[in-house]
Amino acid sequence: MDFKSSDTVPGPRTEDHLPHTTQAAVKIVIVGGFGVGKTTMVGSVSEIKPLTTEETMTQAGVGIDDDRGSDSKTATTVAMDFGRISLTRELVLYLFGTPGQERFWFLWNGLFEGALGAVVLVDTRRLEVSYDVMGRLEERGVPFVVAINTFPDAPRYPLDELRTALDLAPEIPIVECDARRRASSRDTLMTLMRFLYALTTRGALT
Repeated sequence: MDFKSSDTVPGPRTEDHLPHTTQAAVKIVIVGGFGVGKTTMVGSVSEIKPLTTEETMTQAGVGIDDDRGSDSKTATTVAMDFGRISLTRELVLYLFGTPGQERFWFLWNGLFEGALGAVVLVDTRRLEVSYDVMGRLEERGVPFVVAINTFPDAPRYPLDELRTALDLAPEIPIVECDARRRASSRDTLMTLMRFLYALTTRGALT
C-alpha cells in the first residue's frame, strides 16, 4: 500500500505515554508454570493496555502440556505478556510475563536479559512445577520473590510450610497474592523492589 504525504500513522495512545516525571525504568519478569496466573497478573496491574500473545489451546498440547488444575483454561501465552506500572512518579516497571508451557521455555532466555528481578507465581495445587522455574532463575542469577496465587479452589497452607516445601532460602520473600486484584499484584511488586533494594544495600555494605 502506498501512503500519501497527507496520510498519518497512528502513534501511541496519550494514556500510554511515559509520565514526564519518569527518571528510571526497570525490567521485571513474571514467571511460573502453566496456568498459574501470569497473564492475569500483568493485566490486573498494568497501567497501559497489556500486550498479550495468547493463542487458543488445541489438541496438539494433549499429553505434552501439564494442564492439571487448569482444566477450564482455553488459551495460553506462546511468547510473552507485556505491561507497565509506575511505582512512583520517578520509577516505572516494565513487566514481562513468560510462557508457562515447558515447550516454550526456550523463549525465557531472551526475556531474562536485562531483568533486575522476578516474581515467581505459584499454584499450591501444583507446587512441583515451581522447582524448575526457580532453578532456572538461580542458574541465571536473577533475584526473585515467590507469590502464592490464592486460587479460590486451591488448598491454603501456612507460608512457613510452603517455604519448606519449596526449599526456599530464608532470605527469599514469600507472600500471598491474588493476581486478579491490582492492589494485591502491586503489593507483590513492591515486595520484590524492597528485596532488590535490600540486596543492593547489603552488597554496598560488604
